Amino acid sequence: MSALWLSICIILLAACALVLTSGWRSGKDTSTQRDQLNKTFYRQRLNELDEDEQQGVVAEKQEMITELQQTLLTDIPEQQTVIRRSSGRWVLWPGLIILVLVTLGMYLKTGGLAQVLAWEQINAQYPKLRAQLMNPQDKALNIRELEEFEVGLRTSLQSHPDNINDWAMLGRLGMVLNNTPLASQAFQRALKLSPNNNELKLAYASVLVRSQDPQDNRQAQVMLSNMLTAEPNSLRILSLLAAVNYTQQNYDTAIGYWQKMLPLLPANSKEANAVEQGIELARTNAGQQSSKLTLNVAISPTAEKMLTPNGILYISVTDGVSPVPVAVKRIPLSHFPLTVTLDDSNAMVQQRLLSAQHNIQVRVRISRDGSADPQSGDWYGQTGKLPYNGHQTVAVVINQQQP
Repeated sequence: MSALWLSICIILLAACALVLTSGWRSGKDTSTQRDQLNKTFYRQRLNELDEDEQQGVVAEKQEMITELQQTLLTDIPEQQTVIRRSSGRWVLWPGLIILVLVTLGMYLKTGGLAQVLAWEQINAQYPKLRAQLMNPQDKALNIRELEEFEVGLRTSLQSHPDNINDWAMLGRLGMVLNNTPLASQAFQRALKLSPNNNELKLAYASVLVRSQDPQDNRQAQVMLSNMLTAEPNSLRILSLLAAVNYTQQNYDTAIGYWQKMLPLLPANSKEANAVEQGIELARTNAGQQSSKLTLNVAISPTAEKMLTPNGILYISVTDGVSPVPVAVKRIPLSHFPLTVTLDDSNAMVQQRLLSAQHNIQVRVRISRDGSADPQSGDWYGQTGKLPYNGHQTVAVVINQQQP
């Protein structure tokens, strides 16, 4: 910062000196120089006339001398008035002041002074933020503090470009901040310093898997395939390979990697359930899913008397734990009993499919006014929590009224 201001001051002083020098030179009286030139020209012309007369070229020398004298007198003012403006130099000072003010104003407006000051403040806070981040007992940094820490870390790496741990930290920080280019560049620098570090390779591959660039996805696939040869039972490598193949719509290959993971995971664990959901989702996207739920819906005589012509039948299926449905269906009222089929095409979100559920709970509600939200007086039927094997028929009776 001090070097920058020193440079600005030197440039301004040089500009001021140039303006003052030009002003002093322009203030000098040039009338004396003009008279001297006229006299020199007059003498030179007389010499030329003498030479011409000796050579016999000029016959009327005296008349030409007279004409030359008249020309000289015409060029010389009758009264030379030399005005010495002693204050002329001081007129330059307002211009110099304006030059300095405009220069400084333009720098303050466009030179990023506020950003430079903010950067210096962040650098001053960087040691404190780093200590807080590295202490697991301390309060976690929020997003704004993480962004400030990132700026300080990048500044620190400019002075210590061979710090592998800091490059790896910057890469992980880029992933947390969802800054894929930053994370990718940081892990590349770290791998240049330690090309055989498998942990760095996995971290870099995970960044490439998350990238929106297909070329990055293909690069990740090649890296992970080579690493799987050395570690065929690595859950992390298998998981990343499944994810990148799913992203590239290689659903069969993704399913194969997920199926290799299942024997390596504890049965009924959260991880195993997530893998099974991934398999079912890939099968659905590949058109391989044949799972379906068949509902036989009946209605009690009391509820049937309350039906309205414009009523709507809402069917929702949950996992029996979360109230958020995994499958929904909306159909106009018709005669009862009726049979309805649901499959993965009725999923609320693609991450939670009916085919991936091991337990289900079905609720069927009649909306008298077509509202999706339950209203007081609506009739409904609901099952208990039932095991689900992917091909099942469930009976539901509408016999309860919404309070």
